[in-house]
Amino acid sequence: MRNVRFIGLDVHAETIAVAAAEPAGEVRSLGVIPNRIESIRTLVKKLGPVQQLRVCYEAGPTGYVVYWQLTALGVKCEVVAPTLVPVKAGDRVKTDRRDALKLARSYRAGDLTPVWVPDAAHEALRDLVRAREAAKKDQLRARHRLGKFLLRQGRRPPTAMKAWTQAHLAWVNTVHFDHAAHEATLLDYLHEVDHVAARIARLESAIEVAVQTAPARMRAVIDALQALRGIASVTAVTIAVAVGELSRFARPRQLMGYSGAVASEDSSGQRTRRGGSTKAGNAHLRRVIVEAAWAYRYRPAIGPALRKRQATLSAEVKGIAWKAPPRLHGRYRALTARGKCKQPVVTAVGRELLGFIWAIGVHVESHTTHEHPIAA
Repeated sequence: MRNVRFIGLDVHAETIAVAAAEPAGEVRSLGVIPNRIESIRTLVKKLGPVQQLRVCYEAGPTGYVVYWQLTALGVKCEVVAPTLVPVKAGDRVKTDRRDALKLARSYRAGDLTPVWVPDAAHEALRDLVRAREAAKKDQLRARHRLGKFLLRQGRRPPTAMKAWTQAHLAWVNTVHFDHAAHEATLLDYLHEVDHVAARIARLESAIEVAVQTAPARMRAVIDALQALRGIASVTAVTIAVAVGELSRFARPRQLMGYSGAVASEDSSGQRTRRGGSTKAGNAHLRRVIVEAAWAYRYRPAIGPALRKRQATLSAEVKGIAWKAPPRLHGRYRALTARGKCKQPVVTAVGRELLGFIWAIGVHVESHTTHEHPIAA
């Protein structure tokens, strides 16, 4: 490691600020280059033998393109967590040059925390899943706009019915107004609700197709996770693309921490104080886990849909999955009996559900051939 040069990059859409921590101890700025593959290739040639280079940059809106370009050139590169980069108290000057110098210096000192980086195929599936999540949020907004509009006009269903079912939508289509402006507003809101529903259907079909071409290892994990109650196809895919290989976590508690569903703590001396979940983790994973955890409010049972999902799975996977409902339902009942609010209780159940997800994922990954790498 005596001749290794540690390179810090402050990456932006159009430019990259470069700094180097030299083997002799000097940390210096190397200027700014355009964020183009030709400029990166030229920079690597000037920096010296690729075997002696260690490059890092912060995760951000530019994604992992620079990482893939550098690794393709044979350079060891790591993407680091920006929230875990050390910051000096009282430092109020921030520039691209200073950020690159700080990264190079901290990288050499071993003070940076690298994040897991997916390969291009995995990232493509992740983007597709997140597009569906965005569409679901748009659907919620569109439904709220239509519902609140009808409420403001005093229009309610003649009989009690669940909102946004086929019966409810059929009733909405029978609503008419005397004023043309109201009629135009209703038609626009209805069109948006229908448009978003069609958009979600298209994206879910695209996800099903994309999963069929995913690596065998990932497909096996997605199928196995559906043995758990509350986790169907889309949820399983979301977990797989959010986490990557579950076996990269040595213990289930590490996966729980990655989700941000663990309790925060502020303790000092003899005082111990724990608060709500930290939420300092993968928000996509945390959201689907909490949604799945609501299924464990009910007594343990295997319905037709769950039995169908488990039909082709191994006895080992089903054995792990069958342990989850009694334990998690018992956990839910015990916490609610103590007077806890439902939302924190379900979050706690979701945190324990991650332990079963980890156990299934590790088992499946250890028994499935690695067709081609999921992660770089």
